[in-house]
Amino acid sequence: MVRLSMCASGKYSSRGPALIPRMKTKHRIYYITLFSVVLLGLIATGMFQFWPHSIESTADWGLDRRSVHDAPLIRLPVANPIPERGDLSCRMHTCFDVYRCGYNPKNRIKVYIYPLQRFVDEVGVPISSTGLSREYNDLLSAISDSEFYTDDVTRACLFVPSIDVLNQNSLRIRETAQALAMLPRWDKGMNHLLFNMLPGGPPDYNTALDVPRDRALLAGGGFSTWTYRQGYDVSIPVYSPLSADVELPERQPGPRRYFILSSQTAIHREYRAELERLKEENGEALLLLDKCSNLSQGVASARKRCYKGQVFDYPQILQESSFCVVLRGARLGQATLSDVLQAGCVPVILADSYILPFSEVLDWKRASVVIPEEKLPEMYTILKSIPHRQVEEMQRQARWFWDAYFSSMKAIGMTTLQIINDRIYPYAARTYEQWNNPPLVKWSSVNSPLFLPLIPPRSPGFTAVVLTYDRIESLFRVITEISKVPSLAKLLVVWNNQNKSPPEDSLWPKIAAPLKVVRTKENKLSNRFFPYDEIETEAVLAIDDDIIMLTSDELQFGYEVWREFPDRLVGYPGRLHLWDHEMGKWKYESEWTNEVSMVLTGAAFYHKYFNYLYTYKMPGDIKNWVDAHMNCEDIAMNFLVANITGKAPIKVTPRKKFKCPECTAIDGLSLDQTHMVERSECINKFASVFGTMPLKVVEHRADPVLYKDDFPEKLKSFPNIGSL
Repeated sequence: MVRLSMCASGKYSSRGPALIPRMKTKHRIYYITLFSVVLLGLIATGMFQFWPHSIESTADWGLDRRSVHDAPLIRLPVANPIPERGDLSCRMHTCFDVYRCGYNPKNRIKVYIYPLQRFVDEVGVPISSTGLSREYNDLLSAISDSEFYTDDVTRACLFVPSIDVLNQNSLRIRETAQALAMLPRWDKGMNHLLFNMLPGGPPDYNTALDVPRDRALLAGGGFSTWTYRQGYDVSIPVYSPLSADVELPERQPGPRRYFILSSQTAIHREYRAELERLKEENGEALLLLDKCSNLSQGVASARKRCYKGQVFDYPQILQESSFCVVLRGARLGQATLSDVLQAGCVPVILADSYILPFSEVLDWKRASVVIPEEKLPEMYTILKSIPHRQVEEMQRQARWFWDAYFSSMKAIGMTTLQIINDRIYPYAARTYEQWNNPPLVKWSSVNSPLFLPLIPPRSPGFTAVVLTYDRIESLFRVITEISKVPSLAKLLVVWNNQNKSPPEDSLWPKIAAPLKVVRTKENKLSNRFFPYDEIETEAVLAIDDDIIMLTSDELQFGYEVWREFPDRLVGYPGRLHLWDHEMGKWKYESEWTNEVSMVLTGAAFYHKYFNYLYTYKMPGDIKNWVDAHMNCEDIAMNFLVANITGKAPIKVTPRKKFKCPECTAIDGLSLDQTHMVERSECINKFASVFGTMPLKVVEHRADPVLYKDDFPEKLKSFPNIGSL
């Protein structure tokens, strides 16, 4: 309404040229000349007004160009309505009108910012003691400069008030709520977004904004599991002012001077007492800082921390520690988390029920350690159990999280809007990899958790890992056959028999590739998927000691296919999972089907990365369950890979089963009569643990190009592919 009234006061007369009376020629020439001069003046004025200026920003929300003191004054009658407290049951499908957003080719919501206004009560007291903060001004400026912004209120999908509620401490709760209710498009808060970083107040410090807000979405900086409306609200970080004032150069991941560092000054005395006890037990490995009491006059206390009279620069000191403690204070959300991430220090978060910032899309397990508050006495032991390589990865990820999502009010605002955008246009939403993988490991044409290029290098070849117990004769035959494969780089025999020693070195087949025997401590099927240091190639061929029927051409072709799809399981016999409607559960189906959702790892290629995941990241008790039942390790691996990649395995060549002439019902586990029943039980067990059915079904396989062609065998790359 304000903008319309300004436009209405323009310079053009409502009378047009058609109303000019007919004149004599000499008068007409005079008026035509005068009209031309006026017209040229208007054109020049317009060019000066609208031509881009290099000195002054064109943003509507620049603090230097637009002050809250210049905004219209709005008085709030004391009887004005107050919105409802807030509906905890709100979800996107109940309290958000997606039809406002509509369809657009760019799949991007449009955000409207209300014009700046000054709200005061009947006696002229403002609703906020601070007015428009610099942080909120930066946020609004970022939105207005983004592709989300629209100045057309009729096209808007989301509305952002210009009322600053970032810090509840500066607000008058009742009057702020009345101001929100006066917004022209409020409509009980439908499709409105409020940003708040410091919720609650003494003595209880509520974890969500206390201002009544009807159905408005809340981007909050201190949510707990009790106040967070999952899938509706957005948990945001508490912005640290030091982000703009202090530039910390990125530090290479690795060991630091201190193992654990605590830098917060206003933590509960019980937590500080426990930290002091840990300090006594672990000495110099833990640095426990507090506020400084003896600083010189003029020294900013926020930029200093002390320990027994020794003064440290903050936040620079955070870069000297591998792990940095982030404890809850009066509020769950702490600006310390942002400082720690900026320093590339792995945050150790002890704040029960805290909803971590942007946890809807960010995988915090990759950048932090979350420990229950009651486990604080065990913190040192827990952190010491984390491998060094994993700590380095977390340090790198922590810094990248800060750069991408925490470093400025613009980063926080754009991340919030992108999350809401992904909810409204889920088919165009960012993937897990796009949210969580730093740019250095993103590939424009590959969506793979392995961070690989399209095709791995040809030179390394593959490592064949043969799991064996005591079938010496068939083992030696397998080794001999595998040694004929051109791309074999190394052969690793996993000796799974603790009661019998492997044959002497002189008895083993003489092959060109290196051969290494690893003895295990326990007879477990999971030993075949252990990430042995001897595996130096990216490609791994898992193969049983009785798989003597595969030809060297089949194995070489399988490896070539894997090179094209390094994030897949590439195997030979395929299997399928089916839903049994009568029994109401999954069942395992053998070879004679038109579809495939698994390949047997009795002979299959995969990336060695999955050995690490199988050994250390397998969900629930699946790995122990497999070892206890001595079955289904291959199904577990299929579940794992499909769950990580979202892709089906690749079956190569027509072979449908492994035929072992020497094997008997005693030797071969797969020949047991209860085999199919047990395998079905495995599928149902694993689906229950994963909480979903990750296996993907396909109806194709990979064969050599000239496999069925009537063509001379000697001209084919893989002439000996074998039979069913």
